[in-house]
Formats: sequence, structure tokens, C-alpha cells
Amino acid sequence: MSIGFRIDWNALLLRMACAALALYGGHGQAQQQAAPPASATSSIAAPAPLLRTGKPVDWWFVFKLNTSAFPGCGGPDRACPFGGEVQNYRFGQQFLYGSSEEPTLQKGGGCVGETTEGPLGATFDQVYNASHYYYVLWNDQFYGDPFIAGCTMMCASPWGHSKGMLAWNDAGEGFVLQVTTPSWPAAGSKQFPRKTDGNTLGCVRDDDVKVSQHFFSLRLNADDVVAVLHGLQNASVATDPANRQIVHNGGPAHIRALVAGLGKKSRSTVVLKVRLSTGVALISKPSALHVPPWQMVSSLLGGVALRSATWWTTPKIDTTQADTPIACWDESLQPSGPVEIATTGQWMGSSFGLRGGPGSNFNHAKIGVSVGSARRFSVFGDMNQTGSLSGPDCSVSQNGRGGLFFVVENAMLAAGIASLLDGETAPEAPSK
Repeated sequence: MSIGFRIDWNALLLRMACAALALYGGHGQAQQQAAPPASATSSIAAPAPLLRTGKPVDWWFVFKLNTSAFPGCGGPDRACPFGGEVQNYRFGQQFLYGSSEEPTLQKGGGCVGETTEGPLGATFDQVYNASHYYYVLWNDQFYGDPFIAGCTMMCASPWGHSKGMLAWNDAGEGFVLQVTTPSWPAAGSKQFPRKTDGNTLGCVRDDDVKVSQHFFSLRLNADDVVAVLHGLQNASVATDPANRQIVHNGGPAHIRALVAGLGKKSRSTVVLKVRLSTGVALISKPSALHVPPWQMVSSLLGGVALRSATWWTTPKIDTTQADTPIACWDESLQPSGPVEIATTGQWMGSSFGLRGGPGSNFNHAKIGVSVGSARRFSVFGDMNQTGSLSGPDCSVSQNGRGGLFFVVENAMLAAGIASLLDGETAPEAPSK
């Protein structure tokens, strides 16, 4: 289904605009980005989002349930197929998923990320255990393995609050995988494994399978790969093009050039948005645009009302209405619609927490859904509802960081996510 973002710039104007953005930073209204066509061809099939080994789809969404309400896996013994040792911390790797083939949310089997019979494990495995694909991994929480110049154990603002993987073939075709898990994935190939930690969910020393997490994977053509790379640059994602553990560069020359330019802090204040070939929209927030992230998304979707669930903790951005004052804003953006903060959700009658926090009944996924609108959007993001609406420091927390959002318009998927987020709501911020 169409989201309505149009791309009408030709490739020459795009290259000129992107070059100016890289040199001088940007400001002003949101820009539409398209990618130059790739002329390369490849006899090797493109990597793709997989529901299981050998079953490609245009996109899939996975929600890992938290440990408190859904402990364990409900399946076979745990394993570490991508490196590491099974950890003894409290864990929960039960998951739900939907896809372009079957958007209705359903329960998956086994431990998420540990088997090629599930979407996450199968999609990652096709790259990790192959030698003919190129990839970029980025994460602001690698915890030193690999080390990112300019960071300590974590990459703080103005680095992007973003985590994921991009993979492609010689023709520049592939997929993007958005994750919310700290410290995973941190190696893109078994030939260049992680040195000091595991690289399988449940086998990483940091317990990233305790609270809820989400994963989203999307098929990309060569134009889309370029658009995603522009979005990654704009969001200042933390990576290192010189480290083979997390970057294997190759394919068409223009893609290689964009990959080589990653791992730098952008001065842009321009929101990039583009409709990709699948109809899914990509939004890239730059760190220097000091606005509350989910209100920004509502604005870019025409002021639609959203209900979101993120790592909601101090400094909290409360539920807002259309008339809630937002002084931390930018004149290039249209007004935001209402943005609710879901604090509890439910699955099949079992309630679970959706706040951020240190226990097992909390949430680190960043998902949203449109409410009260004929347009049924599901939004998968990098960013939390923490920051400020009115200052005095508009750059605090997520306001001052970059990240990506993927927007899927599909009524069945939106209905499932709305049901998943059906529960209690955070209090409203003061209105006029």
C-alpha cells in the first residue's frame, strides 16, 4: 500500500544535494531522497528478509516478548549458532511475528534468533555464514567489541541512537535489518567473529533478552540501498568502515563510496524521508534536529495520531495532544498530532509492561501505530520517547540524537500492533 511520499528528483540533482549536505550540513524543510540506479548485475541472488531458510518476503516484523510475562523459549534447548556461550541470566526469547505474506501477528516457535526456522535467525544466517555478501553493522552500544573511535563503551550524543544491519550483493540489492538489542549483532561474518563476546541472542554477556525488543527487516533494491545509506549518514550511526568485523564494503561504486563515508557525525538538521520500492517509508532524523522524535514522526505523517511504546524513562516525554505546546520544534515541520505513550500491552490475555527500566517487566522495543485514522500506519523506530518538549535544553536525551523509522501502511499489521499495545497510557503533558 502506498504511503504517499513522492520522489521526483533526478539522479544528478540528488547527487548534488547530497554532496552539499555532506559538506555544509543541512537545514530547512524535509527533503525527499532517491537513489541513482545501479547498472551492475550479479548472478548471486540478493540476500532478503526470510521467514525461514529459503522463504523470502518483502518485510517482516518480530516482537520479542519480555521475560516477566513470557519466560524461556517454549521450545528446544538453547544454542549459540553465531558464536558465544549460553548465558545463565534470566531470559525470555518467545516472540511474535507478522510479514508481507501474512501480516496478522502470530506466535513463533523456539528461541528468537537461535534457529533458521524463524525470521531473525534465518535472515541473519544467510549473511553470517556466507562469504559473497557485503554488509554494514552499526550500534551505539557495542560495549567495546568492536571499538568505535570517539566512543567509550557506548557511543553517546550526537552519535545516532540506532542499531542494525544492511546487506547487499554485487548488484547492490539486499535488505536492511533494524534491531533494538544492545551489543547484537556485532559481527557480520563467521570469518571475522567477535573477539571478546558472543554474537547470538542469549549468548551475549549483556542481557538483551530480558526486556521486550523488536526487529524489522525489509527487502531493498539497489536504489533503496542507496537511500538507506543516505539515511544512516544523516542519522550519524556508529560504525567503522575500516573494521572488517562490522563492515564488508563492495558492489557498485556509488554504494562503496557511501559506505566509506559512514561512521562520522553529521551536522545536518534536515529530516530525510523517502518511499522505498516496497511502499514502505523511511524517515531519518539527524542528531542536530532537536525535536521530540515521535512527535516528529506524527508531523511527517500528516499529523496522524500515534500510540507508541519505547524505552520510556527519565527524562520522560509524556502523552501529548494536538494542542500540547512543543517549544522544542523546528519551523520546517508541520504540527504534530496526538502521541500516546503505552505503558502496558497484552498478548492473548497476558499483560506486560512497556516502560523502560531495569527489571524483567520492561520494554526496549520502539514501535508505534496510528489511532483513530483511516490511514493504518505501523512505525518501527530506533528512538525512545525521552527528551524534552519545552527545554530549557532542547538537545537533551533523544531530542539530540539521530535515528531511523520505517513506516508500513497495512491494516492487518496495524490492527495486530494496536491490540498488542492495548493497555494503560502515560499521563498527559500540560496543555494550553
